[in-house]
Amino acid sequence: MRDIDLFYLQKEEPVKGCLLFLRQHILDFDKDITEAWKYRMPFFCYKGKMFCYVWIHKKTGLPFLGMVNGKWFDHPQLIFEDRARIKIFLLDPTTDLPVETIDTILKMGIAFYD
Repeated sequence: MRDIDLFYLQKEEPVKGCLLFLRQHILDFDKDITEAWKYRMPFFCYKGKMFCYVWIHKKTGLPFLGMVNGKWFDHPQLIFEDRARIKIFLLDPTTDLPVETIDTILKMGIAFYD
């Protein structure tokens, strides 16, 4: 089994289900988005360039969507924290995911590269 698949499968519910949904949603969002295993993390590339990734927040334990060039995105739900250029969108795995907000953020990321 690939490391990227193990990352998702080793998580406990409801985080596991949240991340698996997010993975498939991101891959289905645009034909130019591909999956990669970089820095021992699940990344998504847009036209071969690092686009976003999913991870678990160390302090809260919540899953999040990290936007690689989020520094340049103006969205009220993206959090900068102490990263150089990445902003994150925290997700609550116990509620329905805000798909419209996720889509808006993904569109911002694609627009950055286009």
